[in-house]
Amino acid sequence: MKRPQELASTPRGDDDSRSLRHAREIAPLSPRALEDRRLIHRQDSARVQADAFRDLRTRLLTLGGKQNFVTLVVPVGHGSGGSFVARNLALAFAFDEIKTALLVDCDALHPSQHTAMGVDPVNGGLMDYLRDSSNGLQQIQYPTGIPRMHLIPNGGRHEISGEYFTSPRARTMIDSLRGSNPDRYIILDGPSVLNSPDARILSELADLVVLVAGYGKVTMKQIEEAAANFDPEKLAGIVFNDLP
Repeated sequence: MKRPQELASTPRGDDDSRSLRHAREIAPLSPRALEDRRLIHRQDSARVQADAFRDLRTRLLTLGGKQNFVTLVVPVGHGSGGSFVARNLALAFAFDEIKTALLVDCDALHPSQHTAMGVDPVNGGLMDYLRDSSNGLQQIQYPTGIPRMHLIPNGGRHEISGEYFTSPRARTMIDSLRGSNPDRYIILDGPSVLNSPDARILSELADLVVLVAGYGKVTMKQIEEAAANFDPEKLAGIVFNDLP
């Protein structure tokens, strides 16, 4: 297995038109609101973090080629800050005015993105959609207050989720989300690699995998064990993160 490169270190259709209509109903978040939610922005106070995520985005775009792609972000262990990296990576894609970003919370045991983004998932979320064919895909795409960025929340805590991620409905969903907008980049926020088999299962839905190692929280052996779960051709590299 090739050794993954280090990517970065963070400092201490109808669906679309309907989503755009919803987005107009939410005022853009202020820099202060973004900071309160630990989200990067363009102001000087967050420049170092913003540049780190821009660099990560650029590296992924180089690896992903000319077409839009799906990136799975997974932590080595719980508490490594994988969700923090996933949402800020999505935001970095949304910085580009010719791209849109869709963040999908796939961590069924520890769903957190709806809280972090201040989204009330009144129409349910990912697991509700995968369980019930009557749910519409456009209904679970929520505006975030960030231009060109939407969220699909997890929809609730579930002990068993892997069987849903291996279903044809999951693959059809990803293909639909990706194919309906060629400028859309999808970020899957996955669970801990060493604590759940779902991370490996989700990698089958992704084009690239980014592994997040909590700085000082995991050993090199644990990183290597986590990396071994993924196809070396998909494993883009490792982000060493100093924030939970």
